[in-house]
Amino acid sequence: MIIKNEIPILEYDDCSAEVIAPNHDCEDLTLPKKCLVAFLGDVVQKYAQEKKAEVVQDFITFSHIVKVYVLHDEDEDICLVQPTIGAPAAGSLVDFLVTCGCEKIIAVGSCGVLAELPENAFIVPVRALRDEGTSYHYLPASRYIELDKEPVAAIEACFKDHDLPFTTCTTWSTDGFFRETKDMVKYRLEEGCSVVEMECAAMAAVCRKRGAKFGQFLFTADSLANVHEYEARGFGMDSHEKALLLGLDVLRGYN
Repeated sequence: MIIKNEIPILEYDDCSAEVIAPNHDCEDLTLPKKCLVAFLGDVVQKYAQEKKAEVVQDFITFSHIVKVYVLHDEDEDICLVQPTIGAPAAGSLVDFLVTCGCEKIIAVGSCGVLAELPENAFIVPVRALRDEGTSYHYLPASRYIELDKEPVAAIEACFKDHDLPFTTCTTWSTDGFFRETKDMVKYRLEEGCSVVEMECAAMAAVCRKRGAKFGQFLFTADSLANVHEYEARGFGMDSHEKALLLGLDVLRGYN
């Protein structure tokens, strides 16, 4: 049944089958149960090459080709991908990964800060504000989506094992980073969002719809805390390699 609304993004089809399956043309592909979705630039390909990861599939879009790696890691295999940014791109990739067998998804990437937070600090979202469009195609409308407790606990346990300080948060997932207006930044901060990114709510909704578990951790990059003067800082580049290794450790300990 279609839940109808005057506003199209608030309409939701809760039962009808998709015309195009997420694993279209890859019906025979079976991926490992654990997957790291790493918004970490060149370090992903470099690490995959160093570890002789197997390229098992190219996820082809009209503008990008995402290599789907499998790390043959000790006693288990782990899927590793470097997605393109934005909720629609990341959401469709995660949908494909889950449909092909991934059941436990950990994502890692940078975020902008709304509160006064130092650069390269680690943040664990426990819920995301759904200010993007993709999640509304996977779940009925709501203001927030809560992240799954099991992967969040696995992330927190890994950080504690590494004696790595972190804070939990509500993240603001948005499609329009050029429309993070001064008043909107203040408003989001007032309602409890301390960081902003573009994909968390969408990936969480995809996994919820498809029956997979999803968790994410972030590291702080640029700052919107001073609404009168944007601070690019170092975009969190110093955390890329560390975050990749942490993400893999999270998955190794996530049972």
